[in-house]
Amino acid sequence: MGTGVNADQSLAGASVLAPLGTRYLRGAEPVSDGVVRAMPVVLRLERPPAARTPVLEAAAAAALALCLDPRAEPGGEWHDAVSIWVSTQIRKIARRARGAHWAAVQELPGVTWEVDGAEARALLPGPVDEVPRVVSRLQIGGTELESDEPAPPSPGQPVIWVNAALDLTVGKAAAQVGHASMLYAAAHGLTSVPHFAVRDADGERWAALCAAVGRGDAVAVRDAGFTEVAPGTITCIAASS
Repeated sequence: MGTGVNADQSLAGASVLAPLGTRYLRGAEPVSDGVVRAMPVVLRLERPPAARTPVLEAAAAAALALCLDPRAEPGGEWHDAVSIWVSTQIRKIARRARGAHWAAVQELPGVTWEVDGAEARALLPGPVDEVPRVVSRLQIGGTELESDEPAPPSPGQPVIWVNAALDLTVGKAAAQVGHASMLYAAAHGLTSVPHFAVRDADGERWAALCAAVGRGDAVAVRDAGFTEVAPGTITCIAASS
């Protein structure tokens, strides 16, 4: 089970995700004010690193936990930054850190989440050209984690299925599962962070998931096409198991 800041209590803040849910249901494009914003998601990758699945599960939970944190509610110190970002485009940029660099990012506004020894920290979103140096110097390119073999999801557990055919890098996958956790929470009106399972899907399973999206029984992440995949590609689908 994942743990993190405020993990022992319900998190207020579903309202901050309302624009995202409305936009998804209507199929509307995000409104841009000309400023490119992103949420940095920092993955803790020590030597040896944690397994791929818990790293992605921690990233998915951390991104949502920041949005549902009381500080993101109206009147909270994070509200303006989070609400403006959610209302435009929920871009995320994943980076890796270890040792002293990981300790340094803990000093920045954000939420750290842990799953089975893997940790990820979602930082307060903001303009990409104003990222703190302690973050901008972190890299993700050239990092890959071998596929592991997680157990099947528990009955009723929300699952974020990653499109295995795309062979996403760990950084790209971390950003995409963060999108998926937010979309799932917006669609279901969640006020707390569930224990998301992250699993790969291809073939018949992926086809069935796409059909579920068409029926409105699951939510899909359609990528903007900045990196790795073409615009409109479905990278992840979130659904209850």
